Amino acid sequence: MGYIFSSKTVIWKISIVEQNKKISHLFLKQKEIPNIYEYKATPLLKEAFFQLEKYLEWKIKNFSLPLNPQGTVFMKSVWEALQKIPYGKTKSYKEIAEIIGNPKAIRAVGMANNKNPIAIFIPCHRVIGHNGSLVGYGWWLEIKKKLLKLEGVKIKK
Repeated sequence: MGYIFSSKTVIWKISIVEQNKKISHLFLKQKEIPNIYEYKATPLLKEAFFQLEKYLEWKIKNFSLPLNPQGTVFMKSVWEALQKIPYGKTKSYKEIAEIIGNPKAIRAVGMANNKNPIAIFIPCHRVIGHNGSLVGYGWWLEIKKKLLKLEGVKIKK
């Protein structure tokens, strides 16, 4: 059980889920939302949207929200590494694999990145191909491009 709240942002309609007083999911694709949450604008969900709006308006660079993504130990190690990529910077899948101490796990890092349940708050959009190209994004590459551009990242054509 948890709570969900939805709001239109400058990039898309987004729904955020709170479970046990922590953010557990962020949905962009509304049709993927399971029908198990109670619709309610809790104080935490209001704060999450407030911070998201400020980020999208270039007014904040970091989020200060309690997060609780569900996944394997490996996935969580990848997501922790993603949270350490600074605003306006990128890392390759290979660099993330090296950071977590598993340099051959490049594809597994890509899969964990794709399964990130709290995109934007856990900035999987900051992970790019080793040659600087935009590759794979659980949402759409166009949104990844918008988020990176927002952060001032020069995007390779």
